[in-house]
Amino acid sequence: MTHPLTGFSPVDVSARLIRNYRYAVERMMRILGGWIALTPEVSAKLVMGRHVWDNAQHADALGRRLPELRAQAQVSEPSNAAFVACLDAIEEAEQPGQTVERLVGVYRVLKPHLLATYEDHMRRANEVYEPPTRRILARCAEDERRHIAAGLAVLQHLVTSPALEARASAWQTRIEGLLAAAGGVSGAGLPPAADLEPAATSASLSDDPQELIGLARAGIPWAISEDLESEARKLAEGLIAQDQGRLRDACVPGLELADPVIAAVAGRKVDSHRIVAFARVGHQRLLKQRFQGPDGAVVLVSRWALGQDGWRAAALDVAAVDPARPD
Repeated sequence: MTHPLTGFSPVDVSARLIRNYRYAVERMMRILGGWIALTPEVSAKLVMGRHVWDNAQHADALGRRLPELRAQAQVSEPSNAAFVACLDAIEEAEQPGQTVERLVGVYRVLKPHLLATYEDHMRRANEVYEPPTRRILARCAEDERRHIAAGLAVLQHLVTSPALEARASAWQTRIEGLLAAAGGVSGAGLPPAADLEPAATSASLSDDPQELIGLARAGIPWAISEDLESEARKLAEGLIAQDQGRLRDACVPGLELADPVIAAVAGRKVDSHRIVAFARVGHQRLLKQRFQGPDGAVVLVSRWALGQDGWRAAALDVAAVDPARPD
């Protein structure tokens, strides 16, 4: 009979597994970060960018666990050369037009494998003396499940023809073959596949794939709500009039407007002001407002957050100053 304090692996093996996981996560983080500048599709670029940060947190948490397992902190270690070769192959998709391959390698193969590995580890880890590892892996698994759902939705949006689907399938087969040959992230074989359905609580986090896809659809702008438009108007009028009371009311508490912002409008005759650009970024909004007059134009960009008192400007900067054009 197994003793209740017996784990599925000795402490040194547990430390090695953590180093193996950290290698995969750290390498994936660097791969995604490198791809952002190479990826023209906005939805794919944004989903990669949002997941780099989460994976950096995973690598840090895994690295801080190591000293508790009598090992050096923040060390990564691949299980074998074959797993390194698998990640090398994933990273190969750096040529123009290979966004589909990038998404397939990470969101159809690597992240699902890591999710399955974490859940397999948690099932077998000793509940008495390994709760720190279990908690870290539970957090990683929750994030990976959410990442996979967002990445696959963006991939489905981009795979718009049988030829692209054939490319995606061929790349997936290649990477899965390399992963199996390596024995997975641990070198010990592939665990059972995990349920990829994200938890309902994940909906509040800022990587809704439909939002990311929406940002990529040119010519389908989001409408500016009346209350946001009204607050933006108050901010503009407060700047023109140099009315500190109206400015305070339009901004989040404690926001101090930088001198260049005040100076850009102060003393300038303004005949009109209007919103010339609008973007939705997560739960916040970005506005560009153009102040036009005989001396030229000033364009300010503002970031707005929705609080209990409605929309308030959380940041304001000068985007451009255009001198008056000669007749």
